[in-house]
Amino acid sequence: MADSAQKKPLRLFFPQWQGGDNPPYHFGAQLLNWLAPDPTGPVEEVKVAEPTSKGLSNEQGIVGRKALLAQLVDARAKIDKHQPDSIIVIGGDCLVDLAPFAYLNERYDGELAILWVDAHPDIMGPEQFEHAHAHVLGNLLGQGDSEFTAHVKQTVKASNVCYVGVNNTTEWENHEMERLGLKNISPAELAEKGTQAVVDWFKSTGAKHLAVHLDLDVLDPTTFRGLLFSKPDAEPNEFDGIAQGQLTMQQVVNVLRDVAKVADVVGLGVAEHLPWDAIAMKNMLASLPLLGDS
Repeated sequence: MADSAQKKPLRLFFPQWQGGDNPPYHFGAQLLNWLAPDPTGPVEEVKVAEPTSKGLSNEQGIVGRKALLAQLVDARAKIDKHQPDSIIVIGGDCLVDLAPFAYLNERYDGELAILWVDAHPDIMGPEQFEHAHAHVLGNLLGQGDSEFTAHVKQTVKASNVCYVGVNNTTEWENHEMERLGLKNISPAELAEKGTQAVVDWFKSTGAKHLAVHLDLDVLDPTTFRGLLFSKPDAEPNEFDGIAQGQLTMQQVVNVLRDVAKVADVVGLGVAEHLPWDAIAMKNMLASLPLLGDS
């Protein structure tokens, strides 16, 4: 249901890695940006420091706080420069959607619906987890660290949010999702009811405009390997107790294409690409005689 009167979407390239303190997100975003179709509108790149071998420190409860806040300010400045009707975000970790979605909710006067396609709810705060990429939706709802929520001038309505793919939530996440009234269409429900469950949810909000957060870890790591959970040198029990994606690429495509028939999609953020094989090849090439530094 695209509005032909709208301006071309702003593409925001945002290779943030500090939100998860995971340097490969930086290269993952670069490769994702290269793979994506050519932009049809303006392009901006958020200033993100190249990863180093030195780990980030916890700053007042959040790892990499200073860098993340600086990137948040830069992202918003680049969005405000264009005042777009729609935004595509190529990330980076999940926190990349904080500034763009906050802007879009202001742009549409608090009547933005958000489809959060993810294996995780992303509503934690510093008390639950020190990495801010797990705080982003909570921040948009007005929760969490005050230095981050200060950048959300108009909070998103919880009734306008729906998850697709969240599974195996913790007891704390379950309680918080229920307290906030956040709807979740689980992998099992999606398999049973198909995309109509998502379409029906969007219609029930009364909203016209939709932003989609697509965390690639919603995908089943046995069918797509460019995810955190496919890390080749992971310890045997490194991801125990952490929800992993259960959806196929085709399921995700079907959901987004079908909801776009009834919604004006004004935001799309794609995040958390970890292309392990490409990273390994990049490192190998850099080590070869003549080609690399050796």
